[in-house]
Amino acid sequence: MPASKTASKTARKTGMSGQRRMERRWGVLMALPAILGFVIFTAGPMVASFVFSLTDWQVGGAPAYIGLGNYAELARDELFWTSLSATTYYTLGAVPLVLLVSFAVAMLLNQKVRGLAVWRTVFYLPTLVPAIANVVLWIWIFNPDFGLLNSLLRQAGLPAGQWIYDESTAIPSLIVMSTWGFGNTMVIFLAGLQGVPRHLYEAVSIDGGGPWRRFWHVTLPMMTPTIFYNLVVGVVGTFQVFNQAYVMTEGGPNNATLFYVYYLFRMAFRESEMGYASALAWVLFMIIVVVTFLLFRNARRWVYYEMAGAR
Repeated sequence: MPASKTASKTARKTGMSGQRRMERRWGVLMALPAILGFVIFTAGPMVASFVFSLTDWQVGGAPAYIGLGNYAELARDELFWTSLSATTYYTLGAVPLVLLVSFAVAMLLNQKVRGLAVWRTVFYLPTLVPAIANVVLWIWIFNPDFGLLNSLLRQAGLPAGQWIYDESTAIPSLIVMSTWGFGNTMVIFLAGLQGVPRHLYEAVSIDGGGPWRRFWHVTLPMMTPTIFYNLVVGVVGTFQVFNQAYVMTEGGPNNATLFYVYYLFRMAFRESEMGYASALAWVLFMIIVVVTFLLFRNARRWVYYEMAGAR
């Protein structure tokens, strides 16, 4: 091979390797803000909170290392178990209800009717209202003296209730309130419904199937991935419920609505027990990880994927 061709080939390789190095440098430089943001605002605080969870630290004092002392104390803390029970109760009630309501509304909004864009806007609008404004609105609705709900019940000749002001009805009232913000879940369901292949409906109709068979044999199986996604997001979100307890009930009555994150907040910013609150945060993190793992493990039995069947 002539020396000129060898030199030309070597020069091309050198140029290509130099270009790749330049591209890698620019790639790292462009990604640096996101990397720094993750390290400073996410990974860093997580590592710090784990370290704090191993200490007895009150705001204004010096942290004292106690190992797993905070975690051992959690097992003996009655309020910890109360908050975990209240949060689980709320999750088991709110998640299925929101899924059911949002799926039903999405089915209605997937029909070809006049004014469909207006109806979609109306149903999604409550989601755009700030969270605290929503809570204040529902405080008025649940007011036992002049609230909207009791006023409607009295006009219908039915007995009024205490709602969030009664220990037995506080969490069920908040579960009902959770349906107010189903707009995001509804939009995801609506997108999933519009992705269902129309030829499957036509095949069922040709075979003599009615609306129920189309729903049971086509819509529901094809929507299971979307249902599963909304289920996971809903469970993770409801385990972190906070605004209702903070603004509406302050954990009452009689700790009936002492949700886990509100109890964490109270220990951290009212009792100044930062080490104990960090342990609470890590226990919640592990609970969510375990629950999410179980949901994914169980999904193989009922989530259907068009290309691979149920898996």
